[in-house]
Amino acid sequence: MESFAEKECSALGGLFQYIVNDLKIATPVWEDFLGKTSKLHTHIKATVLALTAFLDAFQKIADMATNARGATKEIGSALTRLCLRHRSVEAKLKIFSRLIFICS
Repeated sequence: MESFAEKECSALGGLFQYIVNDLKIATPVWEDFLGKTSKLHTHIKATVLALTAFLDAFQKIADMATNARGATKEIGSALTRLCLRHRSVEAKLKIFSRLIFICS
């Protein structure tokens, strides 16, 4: 007759075996997820580089308008504020990209 401890160990062993088998089956799914994550990271990185170049060009236009005379100066100030807001979005996108890379 089996003791209580033997029954419990047998049940835990069966549960452990079930979990290990489940993890073996899930491996291709995790590999696919990691591959897609890597691809997303690469595309976000490329997007950030393009966004940086765009914002640099946009800032040049804003600076040129700010240095002009008349009503264009106010337009230049508004464009500079808009550029600063977009740079904060760019910074958050960079952080998101780094976090995706770290977590994968």
